[in-house]
Amino acid sequence: MEENKQLSFEFKAISGKRITADFTGGAVTSDVGVLIMRETANRIGIIEQLARAIHDERHQSYVKHEIIELLTQRIFQIICGYEDANDANDLRIDPGFKASCGRLPSDDDLASQPTITRFENSMGTKDLYRIAEVFVDQFIASYANPPDALILDIDDTDDETHGAQQMSLFNGYHDEYCYMPLFIFEGQTGRLVTSILRPGKRPSGKETRSLFKRVIKLIRAAWPNVGILIRGDSHFATPELYSWCDTHNVQYILGLSKNSILRELAHGTLSAARYRYETFGEKARVFKELPYQAGTWHRALRVIIMAEVSAMGDNIRFVVTNLESSLPSFLYETVYCGRGNMENFIKEHKIALKSGRTSCHRFTANCFRVMLHSAAYVIMHTFREKALAGTSLAKAQFDTIRLKLLKIGAEVRELKTKLHFILPASCPVKDLLVTIVRKFALVT
Repeated sequence: MEENKQLSFEFKAISGKRITADFTGGAVTSDVGVLIMRETANRIGIIEQLARAIHDERHQSYVKHEIIELLTQRIFQIICGYEDANDANDLRIDPGFKASCGRLPSDDDLASQPTITRFENSMGTKDLYRIAEVFVDQFIASYANPPDALILDIDDTDDETHGAQQMSLFNGYHDEYCYMPLFIFEGQTGRLVTSILRPGKRPSGKETRSLFKRVIKLIRAAWPNVGILIRGDSHFATPELYSWCDTHNVQYILGLSKNSILRELAHGTLSAARYRYETFGEKARVFKELPYQAGTWHRALRVIIMAEVSAMGDNIRFVVTNLESSLPSFLYETVYCGRGNMENFIKEHKIALKSGRTSCHRFTANCFRVMLHSAAYVIMHTFREKALAGTSLAKAQFDTIRLKLLKIGAEVRELKTKLHFILPASCPVKDLLVTIVRKFALVT
């Protein structure tokens, strides 16, 4: 407390009175909304599942913080905007975070940064594999009834690295040393299926096939008859994936890279689009489909050509699919271009939840960090989808939800029979908070 008194400052006076501030508030939390995240996480059970997936090799006689508590503390800090492990040194005494981890304000403090860092660096490849399966299990459990069909959107993003992180590679496209984390989301709902941290290069066809093979095996074990459509851009369009999908009743629609043969085949379509643009003076799109087989493909596949001409110039796109029905225009504009939402899902994961904080030296530790952020994504997405449905924040971004509902200060009083959080009377979202809590059936 004496140290916190020294950290004081002063503002401009009001009506002749000095305005001073310090950090001697004591039992006060800045993030009372973490209690709602605790209830959300408990309902879906993701943290308990993650804890069971991790093999604890510590000598139990020296253990002060169980695996489930370390996971809870780290994930909730990420949700509330404290993505740096160093933040644990201050937040370990926060009564809101202590309560979210099942500790009273009078109990021992939570884990410090060194403990958190040792925990992150203790992960082995088998732990990471089991954790990846937990996310698929959570995705399956998020459905009350088996869906008729799923759209699995796959994409990666650059995660710039600084220093000597293992497996950091120079990527010519992004012009930086980076990792390339890979994500699979369900395209209609935005639910996370799984995430994997990868070295800074695009995955090969065999890697992509192997990933989908494991994921779809788990999904089909739960729902044998579910229809599955894979969507992705051109660097996921590989012969290995085409042939595997054809033999396992999986549909796909993927971007296709241009080559000289495809450009020649699209010449007539582009000429037609140019004619329409010159005739009507407005952007023109013309579609064409044809069977096409590259030398490495196992058979001829349906390729859709989209030729667009506008004031910006010519634009030619190619899409390959094993879908046999629907017009080419519908398949391109509605089915394929629908994957644009994938960028928003990644934005929530990467920007709102700061999943680019992969600053550990060991690659496995950074893999685990991405998975911690993925757990935070699952909890936040579930909260928005379930608790915020029908409210003004039903479609809000994660950082907006955090700002409005989580970053609320409260005084904490530990009484003989209860722990009481006193929120400010001026809280502008008090009615919404009550609605959310009642929806979760936490009060009568």
